[in-house]
Amino acid sequence: MNAHPEVMFDLGGPIGRAASDAKLDRYAAAFKQCGFCRWAVESRDGAFLGYSGVMPSHEDHPLGPHFEIGWRLVRSAWGRGYATEAAKAALHDAFARAGLGEVVAYTSPDNRRSRAVMDRLCMQRDPSRDFTADYDSVGTWRGLVWVAGPEAPPYRAQSAVRERGSPKPG
Repeated sequence: MNAHPEVMFDLGGPIGRAASDAKLDRYAAAFKQCGFCRWAVESRDGAFLGYSGVMPSHEDHPLGPHFEIGWRLVRSAWGRGYATEAAKAALHDAFARAGLGEVVAYTSPDNRRSRAVMDRLCMQRDPSRDFTADYDSVGTWRGLVWVAGPEAPPYRAQSAVRERGSPKPG
């Protein structure tokens, strides 16, 4: 997946096995530290389709410390709703179980597919947080930012936090 030119187009192009393995190591470290990370997305028959999930930002990110949701799917899985379904589940987990107050997403201005997923997730565009950063793999990159919180319509009903000691519903 990370070696596919079309999948990696907005991310600086394909990456090799060592860089791909380093990403997986970061995900495992995030899970150990935070209790959440990117997770595998599979088809009903168990075929690997990609990943989705929430990660803590890098220390030196232009937005400062934050939690970011992301997704990446094999090309054959595009346009089938997997990214939206998996990201919605990841946001629910981030708000309901992990107790995060905000999760951001960002993409390049020309990545219409990711922008459409953000819209379907009811994330709110926040141009005041747009940023530009220099990355070795892509050079100067402009990120457009969207924000989700636990009170957004898709998460509010699912993520309502009960007061300690209150009975479980149903």
